[in-house]
Amino acid sequence: MTERSDAGVGVIVDGVVPKHEQLRGRLAELAAGLPAGAPLPGERQLCTEHGVSRITVREAIGQLVSEGVLVRVRGKGTFVAERPARSRPHLASFSEDMRRMGLRPATVVLTVGRAVPPPATRAALGLVAGEPAWHVRRLRLADDQPMSVDDGWYPVAVAPDLDAADFTGSLYTLLAQRYGVTIERAEQTVRAAEVDRECAVLLGLAASRPVLVFDRVSYSAGRPVEHALSTYRGDRYEVAVTVELGEG
Repeated sequence: MTERSDAGVGVIVDGVVPKHEQLRGRLAELAAGLPAGAPLPGERQLCTEHGVSRITVREAIGQLVSEGVLVRVRGKGTFVAERPARSRPHLASFSEDMRRMGLRPATVVLTVGRAVPPPATRAALGLVAGEPAWHVRRLRLADDQPMSVDDGWYPVAVAPDLDAADFTGSLYTLLAQRYGVTIERAEQTVRAAEVDRECAVLLGLAASRPVLVFDRVSYSAGRPVEHALSTYRGDRYEVAVTVELGEG
């Protein structure tokens, strides 16, 4: 099929911007107005509507697939990809963060018990060698879909009977209301990593898929009360920051 140059309704014409770039912009705008999982028109329909060849259609769609806007399903077609939740760095619980983004949080408790933490956690919480701490591991959901795996450690002295608490909601709210421990600040690093086998199963990811790992130490009244590793799906969560020009 040859590309048409007549300017009909919806037809892409020759110009400074290449045709595949013009079509990419139109398809991106179309996808933005559709819910995740919605199908795109087939290649033949797109060719007819926009007056372009299949090569142009495939190039435009390929760009949007590589950008994460669209997803191809073999034998079924092209669909709008799930949009990642975007968070700005701030001190809030997972539940608060998800609600702020218009998502419904939920929790599956995986592990609650006392154990001797690894050396990095022992140092972060200021514990002596061999001293146990509470280990709380949870799968966090957003709109019933896996979002993250939270692996947290808490000093026993901070919450003596933490294993009797309800962990399906905000743990920060629990600490504040039940133990009078209010999280006032946190030090956190974020790194990209390949998902390990266990987290891959919990998050519904293929092996070696990218994830974001948040390593956080939280403080109350100047003392460390939490060391947590939170592993987020890289395709469902992103962090937005505002960068301003400084001196130097």
